[in-house]
Amino acid sequence: MNEINDIHKNGAINQEKPGLLLVSDIIPDNLNILPLHSRPLFPGLTLPLTFTGEKFIHEIQFAIEKDKNFMGVVFTKNNNPEEEKKVELYDVGTLIKIIKIIQISEDTAHLIIQSISRFKKIREIHHPEFIRWTIKAIREDEVELTDTLKAYTLSIMSTVKELISLNPLMKEQLKMVLSQISYEQPGLAMDLIAQMLSADPHELQEILETFDLHKRAEKLLFLLRKEIELTQLQDKIQKQINEKITKQQKEFFLREQLKAIKKELGLEKDDKTAEIEKFEQKIKSLKLPQEAQQVIEEELEKLRILEPISAEFNVTRTYLTVLTDLPWGKYSQDNLDIQKAREILDRDHYGLEDVKQRILEVISTIIKRGKVAGSILCLVGPPGVGKTSVGRSIANALDRKFYRFSVGGMRDEAEIKGHRRTYIGAMPGKIIQSLKRTGTSNPVIMLDEIDKIGISYQGDPASALLEVLDPEQNHAFLDHYLDVHYDLSNILFITTANQLDTIPLPLLDRMEIIKLPGYILEDKVEIAKKYLIPKQRKEHGLISRDIIITEGAIKRIAGEYAREAGVRNLENQIKKIMRKTTLMQAEKGVQKVIVNRNNLEEFLGIPLYKTEQLYKKKRPGVVLGLAWTPLGGTTLYIEATAILSKTPGFQQTGQLGKVMQESSLIAYSYVRSFIDKHHHEKSIKSFFSRNYIHLHVPAGATPKDGPSAGITMALALYSLALNKPIRQDIAMTGELSLTGKILPIGGVKEKTIAAQRVGIREIILPAENRADFEELNLKIKEGIHKVHFLEYFEELLPIVFAKPPLRE
Repeated sequence: MNEINDIHKNGAINQEKPGLLLVSDIIPDNLNILPLHSRPLFPGLTLPLTFTGEKFIHEIQFAIEKDKNFMGVVFTKNNNPEEEKKVELYDVGTLIKIIKIIQISEDTAHLIIQSISRFKKIREIHHPEFIRWTIKAIREDEVELTDTLKAYTLSIMSTVKELISLNPLMKEQLKMVLSQISYEQPGLAMDLIAQMLSADPHELQEILETFDLHKRAEKLLFLLRKEIELTQLQDKIQKQINEKITKQQKEFFLREQLKAIKKELGLEKDDKTAEIEKFEQKIKSLKLPQEAQQVIEEELEKLRILEPISAEFNVTRTYLTVLTDLPWGKYSQDNLDIQKAREILDRDHYGLEDVKQRILEVISTIIKRGKVAGSILCLVGPPGVGKTSVGRSIANALDRKFYRFSVGGMRDEAEIKGHRRTYIGAMPGKIIQSLKRTGTSNPVIMLDEIDKIGISYQGDPASALLEVLDPEQNHAFLDHYLDVHYDLSNILFITTANQLDTIPLPLLDRMEIIKLPGYILEDKVEIAKKYLIPKQRKEHGLISRDIIITEGAIKRIAGEYAREAGVRNLENQIKKIMRKTTLMQAEKGVQKVIVNRNNLEEFLGIPLYKTEQLYKKKRPGVVLGLAWTPLGGTTLYIEATAILSKTPGFQQTGQLGKVMQESSLIAYSYVRSFIDKHHHEKSIKSFFSRNYIHLHVPAGATPKDGPSAGITMALALYSLALNKPIRQDIAMTGELSLTGKILPIGGVKEKTIAAQRVGIREIILPAENRADFEELNLKIKEGIHKVHFLEYFEELLPIVFAKPPLRE
């Protein structure tokens, strides 16, 4: 076997015969195999290769020394160069010969190699360090050139020329390959063309493994056709993108040119100039006070100096926008016709005559003086009595804009007075925002739920409201964001609350209180007929002939399903009836529905409220009292019972508050003292020393407090001691002192309405509350047939017992 003698001692290859495989070269049967991870290598090429890794350097040196510069390269199946130990190789590879070493180091080798031919794996030789195979070279030196093969070759060449016309990037490479291809060597031509393709590496490996030239040509033509289709698709996408970009660039340049032309001709200004002119135009339509005028002019000068790209430009522009959007000097014309105002209030609200009278007095004062003059109204009443709608009606009566926002739960004073402009995202407070939205300086602004305003580490909004609602201060209100005084004295402020106890006293002192205690049964019936039923009929898509709700049904709804002071729950019950009606029409085709007292439960179910007269027969120690709650007036029973015991005592239950517990102790002490003085029967006189007394106020889950149940508790204990029941058709309220004096109480109107609502026609009130009762609306007083105004407890006894049990 002849040996190759062209290797120098330094490892370089002789350059006299570069790229040639000499006849004297004998290919070894056993070769080291190098894996290729990117794509397979085809025969007939001379090209540079780079190998990295100490292992490959050793293999290359071994090939130079032992295998006459020959090696094998094989494409990997798993294509993961990081997993050399688990590498999986195809069985067909390419035989290469190292013809020049450009550079070699400990871990990198740059070589120029010549790919000679295909080879096939015979078997693997175990080697501790290298992958080494026994191979069989596949030579294609002599091939019979048939007509079919010529046709395939010509078809391949034609397809390659088509690809050249489509892909400029491959143009030079493919032209060089075509110039070197000989039709006499179709196999070499196919390999060279396959090497140029960007097809899937595993598809190229399939061509490498195809030894039959006819089949190889078919596969190559298929890959060429795929390459052409891919190139065409890329070309189409590229054209679309280029067209889009070209169009956008063209439009941009045209716009810029148009802008420049308009600017030169004076037809258009730049954005900054346009902004400044817009502000100047706004200022002309405003009646600015001197302070605001000065601030706006200073900010405009700053805006002229600043560049639009600076952050300060946007801050200044936003500030100027807020300042110039405010209705400086703009006022809506007030309605000066008091009769029209009365008609609007009567149209929007049924009943509430005393409330309307107070409102008309305020409106007439505003009309007379031509300004609000410090009128700040506070509408107080239970939920659903129409506080918000009354406020809206006031705005309509004055013909002013109306704006409402809730302060319930508000904890940050910046909500009222605005944020300072040093903060990111700063904005004016709610008061200034409301002026901007209404567009006038004299709207009606409603502050809802003022009794639920909060306080936190961020400030006290209630204190911030003092400046807003104080007539002596609000003519120069200073919002933190504006930092310019604004006159709020022409605004009519209306606040709403469910109770006055939680409103801070300094804030309460600045408001005029108007109480809306609630509606009696007759009022609710009329409201339902005139407002609620027509409204809900319309909202549910019904007409008057589809449903009729009789007056008896409405009375029963108000008395047994919606007994609260307001009408919100009454409206909810009417909604329920309307929904049932629409369902009956949809499912059963019912044309007309009539709701009366008898069939009401079919629509609303079992009544929610029964009459407070729980006892069908009289019982000693049970008395009906009248109470006030934030939801309106109510009635409640007070029960007392005695337990025979050697250790007498007294206890109270029913979630009573501290004041009510003290009232019960006063009642207990007073009744014992009263019996000692006025009763000499041993059984009565020793009653409290022989019994343990238990006083209870039913509805134990509901907290209760207040002093007005004093006489009710005392009478329950007194009735129990005498073992004599009192009349069931009478209810009472009043605070009791230790001397038996009946002290005045609050909530006379609410308590009177509550008594009337449950059918009580006779009530007992403290003598000092006579004036409060006399002021009540005639409708409310008409429902009560008899009222007793008492000063002392003993005056109560002849009224509540059939025969006075008192003995002199």
